[in-house]
Amino acid sequence: MIGRTELLQKLELTVERNEIAAGLELLSAFVGAEHYLLARYDVFAEDGYDYVVSSNWPFDLLRSLGAVVARQQSKRNEVERCMAAMEPEFVRCGAGIRFPAHLSRTYCAVTFNAGQARLMLVLLFRDDVVRAQDRLHDAALIGAYYAARFDQASFVPESVLDLTDREIECLNWIAEGKTSDEISMIIGISRNTVNNYITSIMRKTSTKTRSEAIAYAVRNGLI
Repeated sequence: MIGRTELLQKLELTVERNEIAAGLELLSAFVGAEHYLLARYDVFAEDGYDYVVSSNWPFDLLRSLGAVVARQQSKRNEVERCMAAMEPEFVRCGAGIRFPAHLSRTYCAVTFNAGQARLMLVLLFRDDVVRAQDRLHDAALIGAYYAARFDQASFVPESVLDLTDREIECLNWIAEGKTSDEISMIIGISRNTVNNYITSIMRKTSTKTRSEAIAYAVRNGLI
């Protein structure tokens, strides 16, 4: 295994060369993992692989387990996401997902933010590898700073950029604690129209409640 100082030096070279896959291979080697998946769970869609930033997983496993893990992360609420950030989580897979014989069925997932992006690094280990907790914590911290330096890992989703001025206005009033009825009176539109704006905001920001939408907007400088 490479050391922390050597890892940082080599990662800097991969940034200069714009080789994110090479850097993730180094991070995997640092923690003793055989396979990595770096994914965006804030842009996860059921019908494609746009959420994958980079991966060297076997394709069949990416198609099955990768989608499951991304879906689970995308469904967490704001509090759960905050509590899980930077904390390595070990999950045992059920028998329904086929693994290569030499790999452990327990994967490690670490979530972190890179700029405005919400990412997860999911690592697969050989059965005989001992996973060092301190190295996994280091990998989460280093991975967050590393991923933020690549556009493909930290871009702002077009859906967020598509928020209209009226939607931003509604977000501001929601953050002020105003109800739909109050917002409709303030800006002179119907309550149903306000609720339609709020539904659109939550769809574009991949949030499920008004509180989550406010937190997302504040974190990303939208309000």
